[in-house]
Amino acid sequence: MTDPNVQIFTLSTCGHCKSTKKLLEQFSVNFDCVDVDLLDRDQRKKILEDIKKLNPKLSFPTIIIGDRVIVGYKEDEIKEALGL
Repeated sequence: MTDPNVQIFTLSTCGHCKSTKKLLEQFSVNFDCVDVDLLDRDQRKKILEDIKKLNPKLSFPTIIIGDRVIVGYKEDEIKEALGL
């Protein structure tokens, strides 16, 4: 079994976002992270349009694990989605 693809969309100043990154690192999970607030205007607009399709409230972190979307720092759901 291969590890699921993990992508997270965060804000660089968000405490819950930092906790999510720390949790993934704690379990040595490879992930792609986009700090949305650090993108230039055009990139940010495009990413926010994509995130809104998955998370209409545009809250952070937005975590994609395989085909599952988790909004917010929900440690138990993240671990379950990762099979931990």
